[in-house]
Amino acid sequence: MLDYDGDTHLYLQIAEILRQRVAELASGHPVPSEADIQSEFGVARTTARRAIHVLREEGLIYTVQGEGTFVGAPDAAPRQPRKIPLYQEIAGDISQGIKEGRYRPRRPIPGETALVQQYDCARETVRRAMALLRERGWIYTVPQRGSYVSEQDAWPRE
Repeated sequence: MLDYDGDTHLYLQIAEILRQRVAELASGHPVPSEADIQSEFGVARTTARRAIHVLREEGLIYTVQGEGTFVGAPDAAPRQPRKIPLYQEIAGDISQGIKEGRYRPRRPIPGETALVQQYDCARETVRRAMALLRERGWIYTVPQRGSYVSEQDAWPRE
């Protein structure tokens, strides 16, 4: 349990809890994401990020951009590399949903926050997926409103 009124910063308290959990995990095992830490402990993203940073600096965990954070050292872990980057997987799932009719033209697709939670990833990963979908013509974005499915004649020919 976190001591919000104590003399130890919250991120250090969270780092200690995570340190104990990581000690029980095998090298290469995924570590909770920043979003998971935020949700579990009810803290801001920067607090979660600082807790992860402490463990990374201690060499207990490492991060692979676009894939996540894992236990151990990057060269010693038996982590399976991802076949395609996560942002491409997200874009593929959404474009498949458009083709199947789950997302209809001129109707919104799930927002960044919903996709971050659904895929348990960083906001930047979702933004890259959205940029890829826009670039290929699957969606368009209306400032302050969100992203919408393009008309079918704008979809890429596959």
